[in-house]
Amino acid sequence: MPSIKVYNQLGNETGDMELDASVFGVEYNEALIHQVVVAQANNLRQGTKCTLTRTEVRGGGKKPWRQKNTGHARQGSIRAPQWIKGGVVFAPKPRDFSQKINIKARHNALRSALSAKLSDGDMIAVDKLEVSGKTKEAVAILKALKIDKRVLVVIDGQDEMFLRAINNVPYAKVLPAEQINVRELVNNAKCIMTVPAIRKIEEAYKA
Repeated sequence: MPSIKVYNQLGNETGDMELDASVFGVEYNEALIHQVVVAQANNLRQGTKCTLTRTEVRGGGKKPWRQKNTGHARQGSIRAPQWIKGGVVFAPKPRDFSQKINIKARHNALRSALSAKLSDGDMIAVDKLEVSGKTKEAVAILKALKIDKRVLVVIDGQDEMFLRAINNVPYAKVLPAEQINVRELVNNAKCIMTVPAIRKIEEAYKA
């Protein structure tokens, strides 16, 4: 059964914690993780860009000049793509980029990503995170835990004081346990989790 050392917010070790093997002891599946991350990224795309083709641009019904003997290149419409304010060739139109990922696949990818973070030594468990809302307190916690890279902090519920304290730290991202996802785990080099958050994740994703 996998286990992890537990620290306090001063960086001192306070004990060990056994983890659910069905959540934190899963074989690494890079292909599945990649599929889920790509789908999540596509689901964030708005797909609202839109420009006009030559048939949609207003005006241009009259031929600019006669076909021959003008000294100009022949032209049929001032709304052709080569004209200023003309239509766009293969104009982008609104589209839906979203991709469906089955719940089972998404859960398996999350278990695999969590297991990889644990096995690589990039996951840190803390007993609790308590601050009064000041950014310097959040920075002190990260420094005590020897965090100097992009880090995902997973907490139990919505702690307004901690969110206020860490929001100004550019390399830190906070998520409640209910919103943990593969994309954020992959995008951040380190992951800090409180003990209650770990137990909540185990309860939600155990096989």
